[in-house]
Amino acid sequence: MANIKKGDLVQVITGKKQDKGGDRGKQGKVLEILPEQNRVIVEGVNYITKHNRVGQTQRGTKTGGIETFEAPIHISNVALVDPETKKPTRVGHRVEEQIKDGRKRSVRVRFAKKSGKDL
Repeated sequence: MANIKKGDLVQVITGKKQDKGGDRGKQGKVLEILPEQNRVIVEGVNYITKHNRVGQTQRGTKTGGIETFEAPIHISNVALVDPETKKPTRVGHRVEEQIKDGRKRSVRVRFAKKSGKDL
């Protein structure tokens, strides 16, 4: 079971500090997960600029220019944010009994462990 999923609120825990132009300490929502590369794309974090060559479409409109978008960041460099304290925390799993259609099932559930100091 994955520790971080799409839609989770995460915080960047490594890299340059924000006052030096980095992203450490920024929080954002996970937009996409790339499991084969162990990377995540976080909203508002790790912006890059890409220069595209100018071209034309069939209708004659110009394409290209400078685009900015979020680049992937390694999953080990982000931590899940505890919804109560709004601080980064570790993720645990526990087994809970769930009754569905009169049957008992064991289901693994994620939960935020107690967040002490900043990670």
